[in-house]
Amino acid sequence: MSDFRSLPSVDLLLRHADGVALIKEYGRPLTLDSIRETLDSIRAGKIMSKLNWSESEILAQAGLLLKDWTFPTLTPVINATGVILHTNLGRAPIVDLSFYKLISGYCSLEYDLEEGERGSRSDHAEKLLTRLTGAEAALVVNNNAAAVLLVLTALCKRKRVIISRTQLVEIGGGFRVPEVLAQSGAKMVEIGTTNKVHPADYEEAMQEGVGAILRAHHSNYKLTGFTSEPSLQEMAEIAHRYGALLIDDLGSGALLDTAQFGLAHEPMVQESMTAGADLVCFSGDKLLGGPQAGIIIGKRELITKIKKHPLARAVRIDKLSLMVLCRVLDFYLRDRALEIPVWKMISRSEADIEQTALRWRKSLGKGEVVKGQSTVGGGSLPGETLPTQLLALEITKAEKALSLLRANDPPIIARIERDRILFDPRTVFPEEEDRLLKGVERII
Repeated sequence: MSDFRSLPSVDLLLRHADGVALIKEYGRPLTLDSIRETLDSIRAGKIMSKLNWSESEILAQAGLLLKDWTFPTLTPVINATGVILHTNLGRAPIVDLSFYKLISGYCSLEYDLEEGERGSRSDHAEKLLTRLTGAEAALVVNNNAAAVLLVLTALCKRKRVIISRTQLVEIGGGFRVPEVLAQSGAKMVEIGTTNKVHPADYEEAMQEGVGAILRAHHSNYKLTGFTSEPSLQEMAEIAHRYGALLIDDLGSGALLDTAQFGLAHEPMVQESMTAGADLVCFSGDKLLGGPQAGIIIGKRELITKIKKHPLARAVRIDKLSLMVLCRVLDFYLRDRALEIPVWKMISRSEADIEQTALRWRKSLGKGEVVKGQSTVGGGSLPGETLPTQLLALEITKAEKALSLLRANDPPIIARIERDRILFDPRTVFPEEEDRLLKGVERII
């Protein structure tokens, strides 16, 4: 049994030069905790047992603990998977913020500079959104789930809300439309079947009095085969004939026509407004290409009522996300949407991607350039792919290699297919290429 009475005291270790250096980097409270935990581990035999531990050795062990405790887990990664809106990697990559000189310090978040008095944070994005979409008013909250919940709570509590069984969707994280309706206090009325709903189904449900029709766009799955749904315009006509609202949970937030890039047409925000929707809810971090946000646009009277509801404050967007969102919307206004990373990746040609893949192969001196498919991802355009060119590397123990790539600085995320590691240039930024190649060369 080791004699631990010779171990130095905590106070002595804190005064040691190495201890002072740790305090300077990590602060006294955290350093104190690490020293105590290290000494406890030595006494418990969790660290290699030896008779004579020097002060430097003990502090080196404490330093390892401190590095582990403070190592950032939310960190930039290189996405070489080819999934553009990768849910696990933050969905839409953030747009360049160099346009904004003020990204720290104070800002005019809720201050009217012209009047010199309190303003509203919703004004900043609202004026951009109304000009882009033609809506009378707009409100931004922290995500689209919150947007739908807020709309239903503020306008449909204790009222009947019609939704087709074809649209009782669940998205990532177990978010289910029926549960949101229940949480809002609205009374859900299901109509139709799992594959078909007809205008007559809506007409029949309207006979008992309805507050709203909710259309939930099935953006993360497809209805194929023996299916049918009325158009949004038909739904709007039925709702308004009976004095009800039409609320469109559009989800993906496309402001550009995806068909022009060889993809299926994703319903656009502007189309929902033209079709007669009273309110449209959509995400900021999907096809819009911005930060996580829930955007509500529509009639001014309804938006005003929603803004005044107590829940609106609980789910409001924070200033940093709002700043990024306004920057993204500014790109759309200036007809520069293809400079937004999401659209830049979607619109990138296969020939350009092939040149990048060939350059990577030449730099590494190994691998094969093969045809493949990129996906949009993020619960948008299900089943739709874009042709791409991949760098494929034959690697023994491919799973182990992927693990090492994830441990790289910065982490590199790739995918495996038939025992080959595949790297898709579509989702790798040009400024990331050098670090990608160095990481791959070092590890593989």
